[in-house]
Amino acid sequence: MSGDNQSQEQYGVLLYYKYSTIPDLNSLFTFYESNCSSLGLLGRVRLAPHGVNVTVGGKLSSLESHIDAVKSISLFEGTDFKLASSDYPLSDKVAHECGFTSLSIRIVKELVTFSSHPLLNPPDVSNAGRHLSAVEFHSILQSTGQVLDKENATDDKKLVLLDARNLYETRIGKFRTPSVETLDPEIRQFSDLPTWIDNNAEQLQGKHVLMYCTGGIRCEMASAYVRSKGAGFENVFQLYGGIQRYLEQFPDGGFFKGKNFVFDHRISVGSSDADIMGSCLLCGSSFDDYSSRCRCTHCRMLVLMEGAQYVCELCRKHGKSISSSPVSEDSKMKVTSPQIELKNVSSESTVSPQMPWRNGIVCRRKLRILCLHGFRQNASSFKGRTASLAKKLKNIAEFVFIDAPHELPFIYQTSNVSSVIQNGPPPPSENCKKRFAWLVAPDFSGKRETNWKLADGPFDPHQYQQQTDGLDVSLAYLKTIFSQEGPFDGILGFSQGAAMAASVCAQWERLKGEIDFRFAILCSGFALHSAEFEHRSINCPSLHIFGGDLGNDRQVANQASKELAKAFEEGCSVIIEHDCGHIIPTRSPYIDEIKSFLQRFL
Repeated sequence: MSGDNQSQEQYGVLLYYKYSTIPDLNSLFTFYESNCSSLGLLGRVRLAPHGVNVTVGGKLSSLESHIDAVKSISLFEGTDFKLASSDYPLSDKVAHECGFTSLSIRIVKELVTFSSHPLLNPPDVSNAGRHLSAVEFHSILQSTGQVLDKENATDDKKLVLLDARNLYETRIGKFRTPSVETLDPEIRQFSDLPTWIDNNAEQLQGKHVLMYCTGGIRCEMASAYVRSKGAGFENVFQLYGGIQRYLEQFPDGGFFKGKNFVFDHRISVGSSDADIMGSCLLCGSSFDDYSSRCRCTHCRMLVLMEGAQYVCELCRKHGKSISSSPVSEDSKMKVTSPQIELKNVSSESTVSPQMPWRNGIVCRRKLRILCLHGFRQNASSFKGRTASLAKKLKNIAEFVFIDAPHELPFIYQTSNVSSVIQNGPPPPSENCKKRFAWLVAPDFSGKRETNWKLADGPFDPHQYQQQTDGLDVSLAYLKTIFSQEGPFDGILGFSQGAAMAASVCAQWERLKGEIDFRFAILCSGFALHSAEFEHRSINCPSLHIFGGDLGNDRQVANQASKELAKAFEEGCSVIIEHDCGHIIPTRSPYIDEIKSFLQRFL
């Protein structure tokens, strides 16, 4: 649009959401595609079976026409349309990142991703907390002692404020009332909030909880989750229309200090109060401008600073430094942990954790998956064995391969002595690649052998049951890998590597901050005989892949893999049984099921 037209046509931004059963998603998709395109609107439209979530920009007159058209559809009755005048996007970078250079209409499973467990059902929003208007919300904060439940005049429960937003939002603005405690979960993303609520339930139970977010949609889900926890969590209230409606009602900011972070090209919206709440993470001076879009070197969360590399406060809290960087294929490096070496860290691609821009279109970041090989394998051999899988998942996943920490001696096996004489001695060890393990037998000496030795007996299909030692060393090694080479979205383990990954899943909550991931893929796995698997249901999202009938996998019993899958909570695990033996299948329909699982985490 030319500068002359821009000066004549006032620009605006429109936000609204509606939770309601959508009878025909395809029909509604067609409506938005036709209406928004004809009006020249740009931005994001998300449609789900349970409602819509819309953020679009354009000429104010076009946005008003869009509102009229939406209101004519009965299911949008009572929708709160938040329309604000705005300058045109001045920064191409910001406009790109906020999705205001194109119209994106998508049908999704959830309007907002509430849980990092995509296999679990979200809370029922019909059980959400009671809406409070901006005036009611302000009045309660002003009086602080006012009883919310007017039907119970003796109710004197303590009042707390709960900010349902992410850390980078709360850095630049939040509610502050001297006599009311404000709880800031300090989360990277909204899907981390359920875990915070679970871990801090005692701060909410038995209290009046006033919840707020940017425009209200996150509070619908979060307040319903708090109320779902049962007795003592009934008194939950939410600011209707969010901070945006509050600032419209109280232009001086009222009890809200700083700026309201928004997910469009405006970046933030303030009140008439010019005070700056945020501060530069480098020098500590007052600063609240995210227009440079600086991000943490590790987790990619927005940080407040100008143009240099930086590690956010959450990553620094977990010991990550700016010097950490991805290791190139087949390289090795020493780390500070005693007697631990990062062996053969290799990756299927050099994709950055960032989301690069190509021809004005945002490219979705691939899932980064750490791959744990089986017994007597190494990173290189496992990379070769999974080449077909990596190729078929190349658009959605990046594989990173590492050697296990326990180096094994060279062994060879023969059926009789004459064949040894006939075939000659085994090859010299210097021509052979080393083999490693995550778990070893109790009598394992740990000494590195330079020469080949004859196996004590024929191959034992149940040898994995005797390999029970070395877990502590492998766990410490993985902590180092995650610290130096993370972040990783998931872990993929094969055979003994799957047993190791499953052990990490069993300690998922305890290891947070040291080994952080969102899902596990366990191929031909089995459970270790350890306390972590006894009388415990694992709640880590997982995909279990193993041979379906006895005999198809001759190295790990079908029943052992089934028992491992049963150790995970119902609703947290997906099972793929195949007929391909001791491998990871890559033909249909198995590869389609693997892709379906991974796409839930994109």
